Amino acid sequence: MTATTAVVALITVVCGGCSSSKKTTAPASTPPPVIATPTSTGSPTTEPTSTESASPTESASPSPSAGTAGVVAAATIGKFQNILVDSQGRTLYLFEADTSPTSTCYDDCATAWPPALTTGAPTAANGADQAKLSTTTRKDGKTQIVYNGHPLYYFEGDKAQGDTNGEESSAFGAKWYVVNVSGTKVEGD
Repeated sequence: MTATTAVVALITVVCGGCSSSKKTTAPASTPPPVIATPTSTGSPTTEPTSTESASPTESASPSPSAGTAGVVAAATIGKFQNILVDSQGRTLYLFEADTSPTSTCYDDCATAWPPALTTGAPTAANGADQAKLSTTTRKDGKTQIVYNGHPLYYFEGDKAQGDTNGEESSAFGAKWYVVNVSGTKVEGD
């Protein structure tokens, strides 16, 4: 029996308290990214991260057409000064085929040019004019943001904050333009 006890003691010493379960360590936590939004001077303002609470007018959704109360702000993006963007810094466009506050962009058009939607009253920020903001009801019952009589849209070709790839595009029977704070299209270079 002493030989068996000695073997068990030796195995315990050699193994160092080995066990069949694996030991894991938690990876270091990386804080969530902070999303910056351009302001009228082009300098970013910080929005809450996923660990902070968002204000009622901010959307945590990455989808450009989803949102709560829409925020329309002015920003300087590249050569464009004081153009309209949303709370995430995504460029907003008008469609020349819309000759009233009622949208004419549906189906394939709305896939390429998603409407800027809201579930509450839109809010102006950073130099945008609250008096120029209103809404229109789309055929599907969703509420689209309107600025100075123009329904607002995103462009599917804008992949990052501050992109203006849709500027002066011709699609679906008319041209698309970024919108300035006066509520008019911005043309040319």
